[in-house]
Amino acid sequence: MALLFSIQSYLQFLWNSKNQHGVHSPFVFDLVTKCFYDKAFKPEYATLKKYRNELLQNKNEIEVTDFGAGSKVFQSNRREISKIAQTAGITRKRAELLFRIVHYFQPNSILEIGTSLGLATSALALGNPKANITTLEGCQETARIAQENFQKFQFQNIHSEISEFEKFLQNHQISIVNYQLIYFDGNHSKEATLQYFELLLPTITNETVWIFDDIHWSTEMTQAWNIIKRHSKVTVTIDTFQWGLVFFRIEQEKEHFTIRV
Repeated sequence: MALLFSIQSYLQFLWNSKNQHGVHSPFVFDLVTKCFYDKAFKPEYATLKKYRNELLQNKNEIEVTDFGAGSKVFQSNRREISKIAQTAGITRKRAELLFRIVHYFQPNSILEIGTSLGLATSALALGNPKANITTLEGCQETARIAQENFQKFQFQNIHSEISEFEKFLQNHQISIVNYQLIYFDGNHSKEATLQYFELLLPTITNETVWIFDDIHWSTEMTQAWNIIKRHSKVTVTIDTFQWGLVFFRIEQEKEHFTIRV
């Protein structure tokens, strides 16, 4: 059923999607042409590739804990690090796009919900080396591997927190922190996604960029994405199938874009 839903969702996405020629918003047009479709090679891509290869060549096993809705442990098993990097990490293409998005917007403060092995985190760190990055991970062992690689690659701008996501967001004074970019990749359930959305709303400004991963991964995630799009504080959204980008720019008319990348 999940595979069938994914295929149907992708076909619908292709039917509705546009490239830059179907975009009339100057803000979104510039983002698509100058960032999404920027084909020029970046020196940082070599570092992203090296970081990925380090993990793909690591045959050591670690105890991995997966969390369900409400941060309840529903699975714990030993897995090879290389296998985790292959299946759970961000793809090369997506890592390069994430780098470009961060480089384009130059956010000073970034929050990542779901470190895993740090593949996406490395793209965030390289996108703006001057940014303060907080990355959250519930599994202690995957967080440890990520932290070791952050040190190896001399990423000095990453602060790693091992914590249940809800607990961190509820217990820290996040309302006084201006996270200019948030990457949501921690719990792909409707309940958790909407909970994080509501908990982090006090942090938004006019320049905030939120990126939700796997918005068409399941029926529930698509439902969560549609609820987020309708929220009164959301003005612009971009659906790239894998990701949903959310903006809160008060000068923009409410508009939703479906863009092929």
